[in-house]
Amino acid sequence: MTEQNLTPESDWKDTIFLPVTEFPMRGDLPQREPATVERWKQNRLYERMQQQREHAPAFTLHDGPPYANGDIHHGHALNKILKDIVVKFRSLAGYRARYIPGWDCHGLPIEQKVDELLGGQKANMDVVSFRRECRQYAQKYIDLQRESFRRLMVLADYDHPYRTMDTSYTASIVRQVGKFMEGGYVYKGLKPVHWSWAAVTALAEAEVEYAAYVAPSVYVKFSFAAPEWLASKAGGRSVSVVIWTTTPWTLPSNVAIALHPEFAYELLAVSDSEAIIVAEGLKERALSACGLGDLPVLHSFAGAELVGRSPEDWPRLCARHPFLDRDSLLVAADYVTLDQGTGCVHTAPGHGQEDFQTGLKYGLPVLAPVDRYGKYTAEVPEYQGVHVFGANPKISQRLADSGHLLNQPGETVRIERYPHCWRTSKPLIFRATEQWFIRVDHDDMRGRALQAIGETRWVPTWGENRIRAMMEGRPDWCISRQRVWGVPIPAFRCTACAGDVVRHEVANHVAGLIEQHGPDVWFERDAAGLVPDGFGCPHCGAAAEKFEKVEDILDVWFDSGASWAAVLRDREGLSPVADLYLEGSDQHRGWFHTSLLVGIGTMGQAPYKTVLTHGFVVDDKGLKYSKSSPRFEPLSKMLENNGAEVLRLWVSMVDFLGDMTLSPDLLKQAGGAYRKVRNTIRYLLGVLSDYDPTVNPLDSASLTTLDRWALVRTAEFVAAARTAYENYELQAVQTGIFDFCNDTLSSIYVDALKDRLYCNDPDEATRRGSQAVLMQALEALLVVSAPILSFTADEAWSHLPKSCHRADEVFLSEWPVIEVSDADRAAAAHMSQLLELRSRIAVQIEALRPKKKGERLTGQIGSSQEARVVLVCNAQQMAAYQALASELCELTIVSDVVVQVGEVSHESGLDVRVELSDEKRCERCWNHRRSVGVSRAYPTLCSRCEDVVVRIYPSGPTATRTNHA
Repeated sequence: MTEQNLTPESDWKDTIFLPVTEFPMRGDLPQREPATVERWKQNRLYERMQQQREHAPAFTLHDGPPYANGDIHHGHALNKILKDIVVKFRSLAGYRARYIPGWDCHGLPIEQKVDELLGGQKANMDVVSFRRECRQYAQKYIDLQRESFRRLMVLADYDHPYRTMDTSYTASIVRQVGKFMEGGYVYKGLKPVHWSWAAVTALAEAEVEYAAYVAPSVYVKFSFAAPEWLASKAGGRSVSVVIWTTTPWTLPSNVAIALHPEFAYELLAVSDSEAIIVAEGLKERALSACGLGDLPVLHSFAGAELVGRSPEDWPRLCARHPFLDRDSLLVAADYVTLDQGTGCVHTAPGHGQEDFQTGLKYGLPVLAPVDRYGKYTAEVPEYQGVHVFGANPKISQRLADSGHLLNQPGETVRIERYPHCWRTSKPLIFRATEQWFIRVDHDDMRGRALQAIGETRWVPTWGENRIRAMMEGRPDWCISRQRVWGVPIPAFRCTACAGDVVRHEVANHVAGLIEQHGPDVWFERDAAGLVPDGFGCPHCGAAAEKFEKVEDILDVWFDSGASWAAVLRDREGLSPVADLYLEGSDQHRGWFHTSLLVGIGTMGQAPYKTVLTHGFVVDDKGLKYSKSSPRFEPLSKMLENNGAEVLRLWVSMVDFLGDMTLSPDLLKQAGGAYRKVRNTIRYLLGVLSDYDPTVNPLDSASLTTLDRWALVRTAEFVAAARTAYENYELQAVQTGIFDFCNDTLSSIYVDALKDRLYCNDPDEATRRGSQAVLMQALEALLVVSAPILSFTADEAWSHLPKSCHRADEVFLSEWPVIEVSDADRAAAAHMSQLLELRSRIAVQIEALRPKKKGERLTGQIGSSQEARVVLVCNAQQMAAYQALASELCELTIVSDVVVQVGEVSHESGLDVRVELSDEKRCERCWNHRRSVGVSRAYPTLCSRCEDVVVRIYPSGPTATRTNHA
């Protein structure tokens, strides 16, 4: 401060040491964040973090690859911010925390989009040229998404991402397939699979989504040549077995009807000439659905009397197909339930998994007269070329016309969970086709996977039960797709013997060719050019010239499921077992699931130690946050209005383990919370503007009880934050940051320190001691909040005195270590008593404030500095409370605290009374003190303020004081 001459009439506020900082009050985040992003990029901050931790323990968060198709959305932002928070914390906590971003590049959506963009050009384009177009399309969106992730303040190894279409990655995938081949897992089989007629490909379980669907509902009579014991009960009536189905289009493939051997069935009289068979437990519902009242029961019997219990005691009774010249065998099946239908289940092995298994058990034919586009083939001539869904009403009407439909044509039922294609959103069909599979039960892979699930940490814990249930019930993994934009299945067919060539040495050879010539080599060469020299058919010995390439590509979930091998192990030389996988909860059936299968099948263990799942971003109504949501705001607009920092804060404020509500209003609330933290940081920087920790380091001897309490609270804040980060409890971290700013600092410590910081001599020991504690608190606050509030912590760090920290970037610093002594802990415990008294005093001060602004009555108090506190206790406690008086005076920001002996009414043994001080007010510090007016030179100052003024401004008039009591 410039030396100046002071007079008694001086404006004393110019002598107050108010906070001074260039750290701006307003963050102006949307405008200023991009410059920080660019600076991090130019300064290679991520690489510097890696170099600094080169020899530190490793922590690997393995990135689940987003799909390289389209701009990022709010779910992407949530996912990447969560990952960034985890990685930044682990780095600050002393780990070499690597984050290698990845992209899933193959698959149907890109292929379809390129088809659309090419239009008629594709007809004149070979496969390799088309794949080149797909590769360019994927790279375009990788570049766009990468910049969007940077804009979210996410640090990563963007210069070396992994892409599933990369040459090395593709080769690694093929080698993983080879390991499955070597282990005997891979086979080709005719099985019903989920088939997307809209995408023209088979789908795996992970690619199936479930949504509501309105399906036709038909109750169909199959004429039955009843055995004599049942025919006699029918009394000359014709007998029919009644089935119920919501897929009339599958009736041309019907070859059997399944009954449960243990269920009770009834023969019911429809009329004098007709009887039907339904399960007793479903009779009432079925008859009601068909508009029939109670029907006379002609006979009751167990299902086993018609179907036996197994193929060994199977009576081989037949019903007659309602419109085809074919019998339908009655068979036993224990999966028949009494949930819906008739208890007699229409069975078409070509169009259902359970039906297929029953077909194998009883030697039934597998019929699937439907082509890849979902249309009937020539095997059903009357419907040839008709889409199966379009055939549903035709078949229903045909059944009605022939008298085989028991209910009315056109009736429907709503199915809440019907399988749909994950990409086209169209309902699926089950269709038996030749596909490539991985045997899930071979070599007890299912059992070993279930064991690995139990050995993995799941956050939240219910994730274990979810993936366990999926693994327990999953069928063999269908790994083939009927497309061209993907990784080829390295297998062949020998035309000489019709055998499949499935050999790991061939797969490894193909992987080597891919490394040398690129992923398109499979499509550029003929079969003989893709196998090792001299390799012949393992079945018949035919030369490779007799081989045909498998035209299918791999399921894209195999691509990403092998990422631990392609990236962590093969590319980076790291442990293939990541410390953390972090994705949305839908990945229990997706990436988590297939990564586990590939891990168990090829290296014998799970590729992760901990799996954390987050929920989905939803709107105020709990629906997916999308353009149809009320007050929807695109991600780009949210960043334009609020900045990435506020979005990051929102991520830490919500319970991300479940679905999270997002709206512009919620971001405004987060913005308000952000400003509170920013203002705290700004204030701390301001009051530390004249502090140099190299000149005035933390000295325990100069700390007051209040300082020691603040030091302990800072240590507790840092420790609690670390524990919360380690447990992925970001809400607890965020709450801790706000509580530390608002409660520990603003409401108590800083509030009580203002007189000391503003009015004491700048070099006075207790002032410098408090600044030393504030510096530790500020550095701790910046480091703890940096993973979440990355821009703000980075900006504030640049405003710290260079002497107070060794790192020039907050992300190159170390996790705070706050050393506290036994004396500090004892002082903190002592503060609890002071804080309790502070609360009692505050209540009384508020009671003495004017009820209305400008209407102050006699005895009322404006500022707490006008108050005088009287403590009344018994004589034995007098000395103890007198020892608290000066500390309590500063803590409560009152002018005086006096202790008196007297009668006590409060249960604590201490009465508290607040009254208006009768002392004069110091014009500099505004405290009411007895020493005001004692000085002749500065009669409006208290003795403390006079001493400061005289020392700081020696050219001013000489101060003299008289003795005073």
